Amino acid sequence: MVMHLNLPSGGYDIYLERGALKRAGELLSLNRRVLVVTDDGVPADYAACIAAQSREAHVVTVPQGEGSKSFATLEHLCKILLQKGFTRSDCVVAVGGGVVGDLAGFAAASYMRGIDFYNVPTTVLSQVDSSIGGKVAINLENVKNIVGAFYQPRAVLIDPEVLATLPRRQIANGLAEAVKMSLTSDAELFDLFVKGQGEREIDTVIERSLRIKKAVVEQDEKETGLRRILNFGHTLGHGIEGAQELHGLYHGECVALGMLPMCSDSVRAQLIPVLQGLGLPTVIAGDLEQMLATASHDKKCEGDAISVVYVEAAGSFIMRKMPIEEWKNQIRMTLGG
Repeated sequence: MVMHLNLPSGGYDIYLERGALKRAGELLSLNRRVLVVTDDGVPADYAACIAAQSREAHVVTVPQGEGSKSFATLEHLCKILLQKGFTRSDCVVAVGGGVVGDLAGFAAASYMRGIDFYNVPTTVLSQVDSSIGGKVAINLENVKNIVGAFYQPRAVLIDPEVLATLPRRQIANGLAEAVKMSLTSDAELFDLFVKGQGEREIDTVIERSLRIKKAVVEQDEKETGLRRILNFGHTLGHGIEGAQELHGLYHGECVALGMLPMCSDSVRAQLIPVLQGLGLPTVIAGDLEQMLATASHDKKCEGDAISVVYVEAAGSFIMRKMPIEEWKNQIRMTLGG
């Protein structure tokens, strides 16, 4: 299946196909110098498969985790691009999850003011969400994605077969993002999760999630309006993520917690068993006030107010601004124990 994401700049194809990784040479333009960026949590065979289909490949493996989304790692990648003689006619390919995609994409956006970038996501989270849309970034001072750019890939290659090597917790981590999109935009998809079929129908979940993200990005590439719905659960989620490094929560697990205060009681009553069924947290651990303080540095905070996405009924959303203290009190009431 091929979906085309239409943008004023021309857009790009999203290839969703089992076995697509082995066809990367046909689907992507790899007859040139290719920097393949992966991390040490991704099976090395995946990057090697891309490299084998490239004319001249250089594979760089970074440490797994958010710590790699740093200026130091970005500099490391750019130095390799420079030392290996990469030009504007060459490209970068990300093979991994959201961290690798964000980092490699930002390196591609920065080097020579931009060279071609392909995304080959290998986690559920990156396949349903972060691999398309063109957000690339690194972190700074425990604030997620605060330094970055909008830089669209030339193409995205999604092969659900690579998910077979993931542990169940990583599958659930990614499905949290699909649940997020279903709550704001697709009541039928949310009903699939309510019935406990999300994991079994993973190909359907990926496709429907991509269609939601695609439609949103086409209407609002640079997040001036509608695209903000994709931030549902993320403001608090990023705060939890930034404040809980020692607790080891994954991104999707933090987003799962972040959704709970931003929906109606009736939606929350359905959402809690969905999250529990997937193995996602519904109770917060650690210092909630520290998390709220970290979240207050989010890009969506403007003065004493914050832009939030609220779900009153599954498949719909409300965008509104809330005073920060009201927002914090809503979270305290829902997650403060």
